[in-house]
Amino acid sequence: MKLAIRYSAIYQYEEPASFSPHLARIFPRPDVSLHPDRTLFTTHAGADVQYRRDLFDNLIARCFFPDKLDRLEFGLELDLSLKEKNPFHFLLDSHALQLPFEYLPGEIRTLAPSLATDGEPCALPAELSRTASARPTVEALTAMNTWLHENIAYERRDEGDPYPPAETLRRQKASCRDSAVLFAAVLREHGVAARLASGFLWEDDSPDSPRHAENALHAWVEAYLPGAGWVGFDPTNGVLCDHHFLAAAVGLTPADIAPVAGHYYGKKTIPSTLETTLTIKEQ
Repeated sequence: MKLAIRYSAIYQYEEPASFSPHLARIFPRPDVSLHPDRTLFTTHAGADVQYRRDLFDNLIARCFFPDKLDRLEFGLELDLSLKEKNPFHFLLDSHALQLPFEYLPGEIRTLAPSLATDGEPCALPAELSRTASARPTVEALTAMNTWLHENIAYERRDEGDPYPPAETLRRQKASCRDSAVLFAAVLREHGVAARLASGFLWEDDSPDSPRHAENALHAWVEAYLPGAGWVGFDPTNGVLCDHHFLAAAVGLTPADIAPVAGHYYGKKTIPSTLETTLTIKEQ
């Protein structure tokens, strides 16, 4: 199948300002099920754009703006070929069949940052807590993913940092990035390496299509399962991630996966607005 993605983010300021280098993380990561046919990234005409790979091997556009501006615009036109992907098409290694499991020494050395349980302790409900008895790994993780979908109501919130896991559980409603941060914390509490992911969620007309993307960039979680590699879980929609999920960035913290990151220089606050648009259509 062929998809056409059109994305834009426009920052409008009340007066001109100088800007730090801005990072755009909006390019889908390589995958055997995805092949870009045409990619066009646009920003201010006077910008110096350098394409780089960051710490997590995300492709980024590093944009330098030499002039003072009152408007920053980032755009992406992407035409791609996409193949269907079965998210359950994997076999776990024998040491990871039951949860909890132990990673091998070589896995731990690489995965240590994704296993760290930073932040304040969070009291988890019984459905998300560790148990004394072993459970099939995929069954257990899928059940937790489903529980979050069924018990944390969705709310759209385009700006602001994600809520801490304890706050999301208290509020019982969350944006996609709130739910992703919460599930990553849950996975790490279970000794499962987890990282955050953001990108595009294509909602087709099938009855099983995820419900919450609303023409905006989406956030979910990837868990490292020996034998399967990084497996995507979307707690917002309660599904494993298939070819509808096009990851553009992965990282350990929300700041690592922000679609656009940067700031302006000044001695005072300059009021601003942000307008984003996203369309994904099958060609």
